[in-house]
Amino acid sequence: MIGTLLVILFGGLALALPVAAVLVLATVVLDQTFSFFPVMPVVGEMLWSGSSNFSLTAVPLFILTGELLLSSGIAARMFRAIDAWVRVVPGGMLHTIIGSSALFSATSGSSVATAATIGTVAMPEMKTGRYAPPLFFGSIAAGGTLGILIPPSINMIIYGVLAEVSIGRLYLAGMIPGLLLALLFSTIVVVLTLWQRRGSRMQVTPATWRERIEALPGVLPPVVLFMLMVGSIYVGVATPTEAAALGFLAALGMTAMAGRLSWPMLLRAFERTMRTTCMVMLIVLAAELLNFVMVSVGLADQIRSLVAATNASPLTIMLGIVVAYMVLGCFMETLSLMIATTPIVVPIITSIGYDPVWFGVVFMILIEAALITPPIGMNLFVVQSVRNEGSFADVSRGALPFVLAMLAMIGLLIAFPGLANWLPSVLRG
Repeated sequence: MIGTLLVILFGGLALALPVAAVLVLATVVLDQTFSFFPVMPVVGEMLWSGSSNFSLTAVPLFILTGELLLSSGIAARMFRAIDAWVRVVPGGMLHTIIGSSALFSATSGSSVATAATIGTVAMPEMKTGRYAPPLFFGSIAAGGTLGILIPPSINMIIYGVLAEVSIGRLYLAGMIPGLLLALLFSTIVVVLTLWQRRGSRMQVTPATWRERIEALPGVLPPVVLFMLMVGSIYVGVATPTEAAALGFLAALGMTAMAGRLSWPMLLRAFERTMRTTCMVMLIVLAAELLNFVMVSVGLADQIRSLVAATNASPLTIMLGIVVAYMVLGCFMETLSLMIATTPIVVPIITSIGYDPVWFGVVFMILIEAALITPPIGMNLFVVQSVRNEGSFADVSRGALPFVLAMLAMIGLLIAFPGLANWLPSVLRG
């Protein structure tokens, strides 16, 4: 049964079939071959139940909020404000890229949107600052991945729905690791810059204190959005979906205040949001069907029994899962990887005693790594498309040191699980 599922999933994806089609095919085959009672008659009810999940309503709202921030110019002003404060650190604008990515991630929830936005703003500065292309492009690709880990995160919402864990607790668990990972990225930039002695600006002109103070208002809109959305969740006055709605309304108001609000701009933002949401929802609903069939045919129990039969320690199993995801991430698109494997892996994690909320943070970092590992790393292609010239190998090579930082962060989480568990235990009791 397990072999049949894996052949269908990875065989279908290797043939470049649509992810939703592969998941539905796996559902039908498992149902017709192994189920004791037909599942197809309840498909309609399952699809309606999955599509009406209140938590998933946050997905289009977060996407739309990010679109408004990009169209309004708020992202560009934020970038310039952060640059005024960090340009003198070895690595110069590379730290601006990472800091801006972290802050923008805290409002958009999307890694691809973060990489595209920050890349568009930062790209003109590469030649004037005399930056080494690989490290410059790698910092954009890696900084974009922070959108998965730093709340609010669209991928955490999807994981929470599939794994049936609290999205609020996931957001709390991802906060400290997300900030630490951004710090690790900046540390790598400093080390490589000092080693290469060509990754930063040749002549840095520090901003005056007056320039820094005058630039600060550019940081306020994303900070206000973060406090409104994530803060409302943490203090218990809003669910993630309600917080996403608050963020959208606030971003709409900020866009109007910036003088960028117009019907053509809104229609473009709505269209891009609808396309992305439809793709995500189709895959999520197909995964819901597969989850239901896997439970009905006893596949989850079979997986737990198989793992128990290995007599391996929980740490060994966890390290095996990490290695497997690092390999799969080189060949699978991240959303496909997450949705196709969550129903299989979460039962294993819980059976060996790990907290599924803690694993959700580890899982997000593994998905982050998949975004910047060739040949399928989505953020690598985003950066290359924004760059629109040169070799793709520069982007891939520049991202590799940041993959090592992600592995180091996973090691820290395994050694010190409190990095993820402390905030949920303190703020949620």
